Amino acid sequence: MLCYYTSEMSCPYFYPTESRGGGALLPLGDSWTGQCRANSSAPIARADTLSCNLGYARGQCERFPDDAGPDAVRFTIARHEPAALHLYYVIERDHHPYAHGPMEYSFQTGFTATVDPTLERQAAAYIESYQRRKRQA
Repeated sequence: MLCYYTSEMSCPYFYPTESRGGGALLPLGDSWTGQCRANSSAPIARADTLSCNLGYARGQCERFPDDAGPDAVRFTIARHEPAALHLYYVIERDHHPYAHGPMEYSFQTGFTATVDPTLERQAAAYIESYQRRKRQA
């Protein structure tokens, strides 16, 4: 089954940990709390995560790195099969592709290859939100 469930963007340094649910389509499907990992040696919990959930926080978030790194991440579910979901991610900088690639999530074993722990967790959060919405539909 070909399915395009597209997200907006989330901060590339946001590690989502708990869904707050939500009716609006947010970048990861729901509103999430989590950790800011902009400084990987000192991650902090984030309760007010609007900029974390929405991305493009450069110049607005005090923890956002002032370097040439990415600004946002978006996900799309390209195909939903009985045993797996096939996703595609695009990491952006200034609204242009910075990095991109496919991800495959097996319902039995999880992700087939780890790209990056934060990116993988964002994809998992996106999948959790997607599955919840599919059950509710």
